[in-house]
Amino acid sequence: MKNLFASLGLMFALLLPNLVFAEDAVPAPGAATPAAVASASAVEAPRLDSGATAWMMTSTALVLLMTIPGLALFYGGMVRKKNVLGTMMQSFAITAMITVLWMVAGYSIAFDTTGMEKGVTNFYSFFGSLSKVFLSGMGKDSMTGVIPESVFMTFQMTFAIITPALITGAFADRMKFSAMMWFTGLWSLLVYAPIAHMVWSGDGGFMWDMGVLDFAGGTVVHINAGVAGLVAALVLGPRLGYGREPMAPHNLTLTVIGAAMLWVGWFGFNAGSAVAADGRAGMAMAVTQIATGAAALGWMFAEWMGKGRPSVLGIASGAVAGLVAITPASGFVGPTGGLIIGLASGIVCFWSATSLKRMLKYDDSLDAFGVHGVGGIVGALLTGIFAVESIGGTAGSLAQFVIQLKGTAITITYTAIATYLILKLLDLVMGLRVTEEQEREGLDIALHGERIE
Repeated sequence: MKNLFASLGLMFALLLPNLVFAEDAVPAPGAATPAAVASASAVEAPRLDSGATAWMMTSTALVLLMTIPGLALFYGGMVRKKNVLGTMMQSFAITAMITVLWMVAGYSIAFDTTGMEKGVTNFYSFFGSLSKVFLSGMGKDSMTGVIPESVFMTFQMTFAIITPALITGAFADRMKFSAMMWFTGLWSLLVYAPIAHMVWSGDGGFMWDMGVLDFAGGTVVHINAGVAGLVAALVLGPRLGYGREPMAPHNLTLTVIGAAMLWVGWFGFNAGSAVAADGRAGMAMAVTQIATGAAALGWMFAEWMGKGRPSVLGIASGAVAGLVAITPASGFVGPTGGLIIGLASGIVCFWSATSLKRMLKYDDSLDAFGVHGVGGIVGALLTGIFAVESIGGTAGSLAQFVIQLKGTAITITYTAIATYLILKLLDLVMGLRVTEEQEREGLDIALHGERIE
C-alpha cells in the first residue's frame, strides 16, 4: 500500500504542472447551478429553451433509473438470498413514497425562496416557506430559468428519491419495513429538504451564502445519506452473527448490472445539474466519466495489492465511489481535477469500507457510509482545491477548502443529530428492528411473505 501511494504521488508531481494549465484554457460556460436557475432571468421574462428542456427531461429519467432499477439491483445482489426481495422492495417503496411527499411538501421546503435575502440569516435560510405545498402556483407555463418548473421540480424529486434509498444499505437485513417507511418519510422532510434548501436554494440560503460549492449533491445527497446510514447502523446494532457467520453477497451479477446502471444514470445526475445543454454540462459529463474510471482502477489496484487479487465487487464499488466523489465537483473542476478526485476516492473508500469498518466495529451492511459518506467528504473537500474559475466561476484555494470543510461539518452535525432523534423516537413508539426469529428467517418471508426459489 505504501508503494501504491508513493507511485501515485510521483505521477501527480509529474503530471500536474502540464495538465493544470490545460484546464485554465477552458472557456467559461456561463451555466447556472440548480439553485441559481430560478433567478437567472431576473432582468427579462424567461423564454423556454427547448434544447435545455429536452436534456433536463432526459436527465430526470436517467436519475430515476439510478434508483429503480439501478440501486435496487446493486443492493439486492449484495445481500443474502433470504433478503433480496425485501431489499429491492425498500428502493421501490421509497420511490413511490418520496414522489408523493415531494409533491406535498418536500419541494416547497427545499426550493421555496419566500422570505430569503442575500446576506440575511433567518428562519428561511434553513427551511423553505410552505407556500408551494401541493405544488401550489405551478402551472403549465411556470418557468425555472429557461425550463418548465414542472421539469425542474421532477428532476429534483429524483434526487430526493435516491438519497434515502442510499441509506437503506447501511441497515440492510434488520430493519422493520414499517419503521423504514416512517423513518424515510420523516427524514426526507426534516433532514434532506432542509439541507437541500441551505445549499441549493440561492441567495439567503445558509450554506449558499457561505459559498459552499456542491454542484450535484456531495453534501445534499452523499454526505447526508452516508452519515444518516452510519447513525442508523449504530442505533440498530450489528446483524445477528456479524463477524462470525458468512454474509457473502447472494448474486454479484445483479450488483454489477446495478452498478452499470448507476454509472450510466449518473450522467443525468451530474451533467443534468447544469440545468442546461451547454459546455458546463459537457465538462461535467467528461469529468464524471474520468473520475469513475480512475476510482474503479484505484480501488481495484489497492485491493489487488492488499489482498492479492482484484474482486468484481471491489471494482464495482470503486466505480460508485468515484461517481460519489465527483458529484460535488463535476461543475467546477476540469479533467485533471476529475482524475485526482477519482483516484483519491477509490483508494480512500476502499480503506474506509475495509480497514476503518473493522477498526471501529460498526456494521454498515452494504457500505453506505464507507462509500457515500466518505466518498462525499473526499469530493466535497477536494472541490475546494481543484475548482477552476473558468468552469464554475470559483477558483480552488485554501480559503475555499476551509469553506468546504465548514459546509461538510455543518451537514454532518445536523444530519447526525436529526437522524438520531428520528430513529430514537420511532424506536420508542414502534420499534426499529425485526425480531431475532424474523431476522434469521429472512425479511423476504418474514415481512413480505415471498421468497426467491
